[in-house]
Amino acid sequence: MKLDSKVPSGPLPDKWTKHKFESKLVNPANKRKYSAIVVGSGLAGASAAATLAELGYVVSCFCFQDSPRRAHSIAAQGGINGAKNYQNDGDSVYRLFYDTIKGGDFRGREANTYRLAEVSVNIIDQCVAQGVPFARDYGGLLDNRSFGGAQVSRTFYARGQTGQQLLLGAYSALSRQIGLGTVEMHTRTEMLDLVVVDGRTRGIVVRDLITGKISSHAADAVLLATGGYGNVFYLSTNAKACNVTAAYRAYKKGALFANPCYTQIHPTCIPVAGDYQSKLTLMSESLRNDGRIWVPKKVGDNRAAADIPEAERDYYLERKYPSFGNLAPRDISSRSAKEVCDEGRGVGETKVGVYLDFADAINRLGKNVITERYGNLFDMYERITGEDPYTVPMRIYPASHYTMGGLWVDYNLESTIPGLFVLGEANFSDHGANRLGASALMQGLADGYFVIPYTLGDFYARSKQSGITTDHEAFKKAEQEAIDRQEKFLSINGKRSVDSFHRELGKVMWDYCGMGRNEAGLKKALEMIPPIREEFWQNVKVLGNGDELNQSLEKAGRVADFLEFAEIMCHDALDREESCGAHFREEYQTEEGEAKRNDKKYTYVAAWEYNGVGVKPNLHKEELEFENVELATRSYK
Repeated sequence: MKLDSKVPSGPLPDKWTKHKFESKLVNPANKRKYSAIVVGSGLAGASAAATLAELGYVVSCFCFQDSPRRAHSIAAQGGINGAKNYQNDGDSVYRLFYDTIKGGDFRGREANTYRLAEVSVNIIDQCVAQGVPFARDYGGLLDNRSFGGAQVSRTFYARGQTGQQLLLGAYSALSRQIGLGTVEMHTRTEMLDLVVVDGRTRGIVVRDLITGKISSHAADAVLLATGGYGNVFYLSTNAKACNVTAAYRAYKKGALFANPCYTQIHPTCIPVAGDYQSKLTLMSESLRNDGRIWVPKKVGDNRAAADIPEAERDYYLERKYPSFGNLAPRDISSRSAKEVCDEGRGVGETKVGVYLDFADAINRLGKNVITERYGNLFDMYERITGEDPYTVPMRIYPASHYTMGGLWVDYNLESTIPGLFVLGEANFSDHGANRLGASALMQGLADGYFVIPYTLGDFYARSKQSGITTDHEAFKKAEQEAIDRQEKFLSINGKRSVDSFHRELGKVMWDYCGMGRNEAGLKKALEMIPPIREEFWQNVKVLGNGDELNQSLEKAGRVADFLEFAEIMCHDALDREESCGAHFREEYQTEEGEAKRNDKKYTYVAAWEYNGVGVKPNLHKEELEFENVELATRSYK
């Protein structure tokens, strides 16, 4: 299979403009003849559904939450990047592009990354017009703050609830279309499978999570905007329901999965408190603007933070990366925290944590300023830990957060299955091997508001409607397979809960395919996963039945897919014999412990093709060409 990225020719700054002009258009009167299914109602899904409906297409939107407002985009805290240069500090579209390419350790596609930076300025205007209450300075102008991996202030924010406010803006646009009858909204409905007829996407099979009814829906195109797969680690910052199922089902039908080992570990999360914890809580990266990260210099120092004098503290990020300090990128900051804890200098009861200290900032700026910037985050931390971060340092530790890997897409956001488009975190396209902070919200809205309306229109204009409906045999077959799978879950009647299998898998993945990977560990994981999967299908206990609300059944389907998908991650990590971004192979590091890339062998996107359960998938490569940036050792010192 040859991967055609369909990147337009010409100078980098002109590619998107040229591509839009050369894209075919659909006559306004003909748009209502074309239908689109959007799976997911987060920033990417809601913005895409609203925009396509506004253009005149017939849109159906599906989400498993009880409202689009509950999509996981709501959990994003710190901000959204936009190359506006309002601070007059040297920012530009090109600088945002370069920071993103560099932050991804030169493993991203130039054209997609530049387009993201280019449309970022429009996203801010769009959101302001929708009434998103971005923070403003004393004069009433939009404020900005810094984020990791950048030396300019380009991040727009709404305290620590930026994702929520942006989602409400997209939701308002979606609700308008629902009210007009141009979007048919299906809540509490989960996608179980993708339907492909004659090599082209024709629709989806879903389950109504309230009634249990399994049904099919046909359309001229399907857009997956279903987020990432970070919950493969069990403990993560993702909502418990976040899963890989929609993307994995598409993968099994022929969509290639790209760079699955690129999983981001976020450095500022509340540490694990016990063996039976179900998820972790993110503390926004924006806190690193004013919080200083440190641990005791002495191994095994059990004194309270206030009792450790300044001279006996190691502000290790400031020491190791003086240019960026506490705002070093996430992958580097996460590994540095693990390093000091592995040395025995961690803090807290578990000794798996580091301090994020605001004492200096409060003394310098005053408590009121810190409250204005981060008050809701401080309140959240205190409710969870019982500690007041205004008076004692926060304790943080890295955790699974975002996934840069996803279904492979070309410049048009189309997968290797014609008619299947993938948006936001569900695709691989923009971040390379590591995502810089405040870029996820940017990508989701860029894809939904400004990219897919052009590229989907071009697809419709170039393709013929087939007239295939849900009466087609392919839909009946997919429905029956979904029913059979559900009945299989319910018939096993074993002795172990679904969560116990998920927790066991997550520990294997965290231990051997987490912040640090090595050949022996990855091979061990590949040996350990199949027996867990085999026991799952023999000994899982799924309560209830399929004709009602049944969260145990929902979980079973998602965990079953994780048990297969985890192997792809390990194969990808094992195959890539280099360290880059969030993928840190311990055999490939510099004397100073930094990631050591191998540009001669691995400057490509690894796109994996399904080859059967438990069988190593086939590898396809999209070679990355860097015409506008020079490959360089990534340094933040």
